[in-house]
Amino acid sequence: MQWFGPLLDALRALGGSGTPDEVVDKIAESLKIPDEQLNEALPSGEQRFRNQVAWARFYLVREGLLDSSRRGVWSLTEKGRTISLSAEEARAIFLKWVKHFSEERKKRKGASEPPEEQVAEGTGMPSRDYREKLLELLRSIPAEGFERLSQRLLRESGFTQVAVTGRSGDGGIDGYGTLQINPLVSFRVLFQCKKYSGAVSPSHVRDFRGAMTGRADKGIIITTGTFTAEAKREASRDGAPPIELIDGDKLIDMFQELELGLRPVKTYEIEEKFFEEFGLYSEANKSPKPT
Repeated sequence: MQWFGPLLDALRALGGSGTPDEVVDKIAESLKIPDEQLNEALPSGEQRFRNQVAWARFYLVREGLLDSSRRGVWSLTEKGRTISLSAEEARAIFLKWVKHFSEERKKRKGASEPPEEQVAEGTGMPSRDYREKLLELLRSIPAEGFERLSQRLLRESGFTQVAVTGRSGDGGIDGYGTLQINPLVSFRVLFQCKKYSGAVSPSHVRDFRGAMTGRADKGIIITTGTFTAEAKREASRDGAPPIELIDGDKLIDMFQELELGLRPVKTYEIEEKFFEEFGLYSEANKSPKPT
């Protein structure tokens, strides 16, 4: 809940909308969050700060302050554009939805209310379960298999002539491909795969850049882990060839968007009020209506 207000402020500063990375970076920049905090990881390997901001967005969507779009862009609603949250107001919103979710779980499963910190970290909610399971699965795949899977992912994302080199002593380069922007413009891209549960350091980024210099227009590092704040700055350093960073969270987003290895499942919530006129008991009167 400490990020509710900063999240709204960041989106306003970005013009009302932004990608998750843009929002996270804007909050970190505005509040001058130290690298040590940005690099802190959860047991799953995901960066704690990014996770907390994502859950802040979840609650603000429920409150109607942010749009619920799943297309990789966070945006303010009309209500969200005009509201600023104090710490007390943010806490009130958080507790309101914690209570709501707790009551819903009790109705469905008879479960007891989870500790507040569980909900804050997102462990009490089912919506990210498949993401964590998929990340665990990706980390269990052998290195050679992960390289081939990255090859498939790049092909599905529009790359052509994608090949896995599999050569040792090649500066960490695991493959290459071509991204055709339009009939006249294309880029040669080198990629590196790191099956990590930890964070990729800036030295890895520098070494990869050194290996790709003069051989490609762009580089991509794909990892099941995360990137330190220093590694992110190194990847976009002025005067150096740019390197795209795909961490575990963004990797899952790509699988989800492409529906690659993931099958959408439709679910329904029962509207009991609809059935009340047919004799189902109401909340006000627990006894069944006469037939």
